Amino acid sequence: MASILDQYVDSLSHSASSQQNRASLGIPHTGYVNARLEKETPIFNKQRIDFNPPEKINSLVVSSNQLCMSLGKDIIFRLDLAKADEPNQVELGRKDEARVHKLFLDHTGSHLIIALNTSECLYLNRSAQKVRILSRWKGHLIESVGWNKFLGSEMNTGPILVGTSQGQIYEAEVSVSEGSLFGTNPDQYFRQIYNLEEEAGPAPVCCLEIERGIDGKCFIIATTRKRLFQFVGKIPEGSEQQAFGAIFSMPADHLPGFREFPASLGYSEIAFYTPKLRSTPSAFAWMMGNGVLYGSLDYGRPDSMLSDEQVWEYPSDVDAVANKPMNIVLTQFHFLLLFPDRVKAVCTLNGQVVFQDVFLEKFGSLKRMIKDPAFGQIWIHTEKAVFRYNVQRESRDVWKMYTNINKFDLAKEYCKDRPECLDIVLAKEAEYCFQNRRYLDSAKCYALTQNYFEEIALKFIEAKQEEALMEFLIKKLASLKPSEKTQTTLLTTWLTELYLNRLGVLEADTSKRDLYEKTRDKFRSFLGSPKNKDCLFNNRATIHELLASHGDTEHMVYFAVIMHDYERVIAHYCQHENYNEALEVLSKIRDDVLFYKFSPVLIQHIPKKLVDAWIEMGKKLDAKNLIPALVNYSQSGSTEQINEAIRYMEFCVSELKETQQAIHNYLLSLYALCRPDSLLSYLERAGTYADNIHYDLKYALRLCAEHGHHRACVHVYKVMEMYEEAVDLALQVDVDMAKSCADLPEDDEELRKKLWLKIARHVVQEEKDVKKAMACLSSCNLLKIEDVLPFFPDFVTIDHFKEAICNSLEAYNKHIEELKTEMEEATQSAKRIREDIQEMRNKYGSVEPQEKCAACDFPLLNRPFYLFLCGHMFHYDCLLQAVYPNLPAYKQAKLEDLQKKLSATSQPSKSHHRPKDTDTSSQGKGQLSREQMKADIDDIVAAECVYCGELMIRSIDKPFIDPQRYEEEMQSWL
Repeated sequence: MASILDQYVDSLSHSASSQQNRASLGIPHTGYVNARLEKETPIFNKQRIDFNPPEKINSLVVSSNQLCMSLGKDIIFRLDLAKADEPNQVELGRKDEARVHKLFLDHTGSHLIIALNTSECLYLNRSAQKVRILSRWKGHLIESVGWNKFLGSEMNTGPILVGTSQGQIYEAEVSVSEGSLFGTNPDQYFRQIYNLEEEAGPAPVCCLEIERGIDGKCFIIATTRKRLFQFVGKIPEGSEQQAFGAIFSMPADHLPGFREFPASLGYSEIAFYTPKLRSTPSAFAWMMGNGVLYGSLDYGRPDSMLSDEQVWEYPSDVDAVANKPMNIVLTQFHFLLLFPDRVKAVCTLNGQVVFQDVFLEKFGSLKRMIKDPAFGQIWIHTEKAVFRYNVQRESRDVWKMYTNINKFDLAKEYCKDRPECLDIVLAKEAEYCFQNRRYLDSAKCYALTQNYFEEIALKFIEAKQEEALMEFLIKKLASLKPSEKTQTTLLTTWLTELYLNRLGVLEADTSKRDLYEKTRDKFRSFLGSPKNKDCLFNNRATIHELLASHGDTEHMVYFAVIMHDYERVIAHYCQHENYNEALEVLSKIRDDVLFYKFSPVLIQHIPKKLVDAWIEMGKKLDAKNLIPALVNYSQSGSTEQINEAIRYMEFCVSELKETQQAIHNYLLSLYALCRPDSLLSYLERAGTYADNIHYDLKYALRLCAEHGHHRACVHVYKVMEMYEEAVDLALQVDVDMAKSCADLPEDDEELRKKLWLKIARHVVQEEKDVKKAMACLSSCNLLKIEDVLPFFPDFVTIDHFKEAICNSLEAYNKHIEELKTEMEEATQSAKRIREDIQEMRNKYGSVEPQEKCAACDFPLLNRPFYLFLCGHMFHYDCLLQAVYPNLPAYKQAKLEDLQKKLSATSQPSKSHHRPKDTDTSSQGKGQLSREQMKADIDDIVAAECVYCGELMIRSIDKPFIDPQRYEEEMQSWL
């Protein structure tokens, strides 16, 4: 088998050099066609909003689908994007030259703060139509607002942070709730809590961001033109106003941490990205003088939540003077920079510009770019137009970038729904691992790709990485479909050969015992894999040949057990004379067929253990099929061997209640051969009724006769009801046994007498014992002295029979006296019967005039009637009506016939003189007389009282109401 695999490896080398034989293994190569049927939509899809502002757009903010913009000098335009047909305009009502400096809209879109260039601030709530002055804010040019995302509501901002152009940070709160502590003023309080400074002194607060971390920590990010500050602390519980004061009130010697960069645009801006399923940002991008600082936010860090920071320098065409970025927006994988005439998108993974959109001059220069933090849409406006970018499938090409920087896990995450891209990533990861000598990881990745099987296999073979090759084959085997049976068979066979080679090498090296055991467990797991079960079963002969060629008997047995090829396992043990192991396997699997097959071998060597196993199997084994093994075994003649056979046969008969004739006959033969004492007891336990006996009577008779077991023969004769033969044979053994046989035919006195005569003849003629002969007469009441006299010789005198003759005469006299007594008793009985008859003839009953019929309750004497001994009286017609339905059919027919004949018979003549010849002639014709007909009718109708006789008992289950009249009767009761 090894030579076959060597030839196959050589064929792989040839196939790898020829592109025409790429699929010599039969493992399909599925190539993915990376073609697009339609032009793919760009990631950033721009759309101009159909809106022509009546005046120039000064500023625009969007949050939670709420859009607010400043038009001209005095108008705030508001629009709920979910209800685009319901715009709203609010006038500021300013008569001076004040203009809108900046607009600030909270995350819910409910609170709008309007910063004017005159260092004044106005407030407009989403539900209000009139702006309100924030009087406490006057005198400060507001540059940034840090909204409170955790305590704010639609009517109250909660504590917020406000940054001014002079570097001051104030804590404030704005509310429109009526009846507040400060009257009608919306600004609840306005208190300075910190100053931000740069080298040259105070600097404008460009950005403020408030986030909450774990354990109740609060993180505050504040930026100036060149510096980024972080403030970390806990807000005291229960503090509703001036909540941030504790965070900023730190000792003078403990300055907050900050990051500073030398270059400056004169301003800076920071953007955050918040995933859809999270409430806190996960990444930031800070636009500063010489580039963009990009990183992730880690809220678990103690002092700073900025992590994985890196600086992406601006593209080469960006000029910090003439063409500098104005705004920045951060998405999941890009940050967008706004320039006066265009928008550039830079990938955060590699810092390359992947998108650039130039705006036409007719729209004017671009003013500001913002992003709706809730919906992710990006908005840009000029003085005349508004544009919107929708971000679509931003992660479509991210896998390429992650692949290029060898972050394969992330690359696979972003192309798992695109198999053609996933295959490319896996192939590159596999090649990367191979080049870095991570062969096992390379094999796992190669197995998931669609690369040609031969090329990959040859790579590992040439690198002499057998373990990696095995890993590759295992993974490839797991990916095959059930229909690819040829490929599955080849890989399974190849893996078996590789495992056996490796086990052979490791077993020879005692220092690698642990590795050997680990590999052995893997090999056994491979052999026992449910997915490979069908393939291994169909090719088990080949696998066994491989195992045999390596001399691995341990795994031969293990594989045979897994394949349920127990016959091979047991045969292997028997061949190596390991009979106890063979019996142990048999006992575990409890297969009756294998017991029948291997019992003839095992019983020669471990008879007692085998019989124990048979007994444990119980009724799962058919004892008849084990008889050949027992017969061959018992013919050796050893008493011990025969005893084991008898032990199992006795178990079958007594415990399993076997009724098969072959089993009982074989047990009889063993008893007759070795245990004659047990033979008779077995026959007696079997009984004397032939129908209940399970052994062959004729075979048993012949067997007992051959071995001279006469008592057993007598018992068999009795069962066969051959009593004469039984008595004849019993007389040869024991007269008492013969006597017991002679009494068996209880219903045949003649035969019993004949048998007892045989016994008497034997006693007289063979034993010549007159006393014993006389004892026979006393044992059987059928024999008389005259029956046995002919058997005695002539020289016997009368004295020997004196007692017997006297006993016989006494018996005769006693019998005569009994007959006389019986005759007298019979005469007396006949006399009493005659007297009873005479008395019944003279018996009568009396009926009173007021008596009524028991059936109809009418007077009895107005019609013919019957009087019964029980006292009930019935009219003839009433009794007939009650009796007729309950009579049998033949009696009903007879009654109808008698009534017809009675009605047809004419009334007798009223003359006192009737001609005798007429009467004689009518009787001679055999016709019934009128009186006889009436008597017959009386016998049928008046045989018994309807209420007291059997008729009433038979009608006990009859319903009181006729079922056919039940409905009628029920209606009558309603």
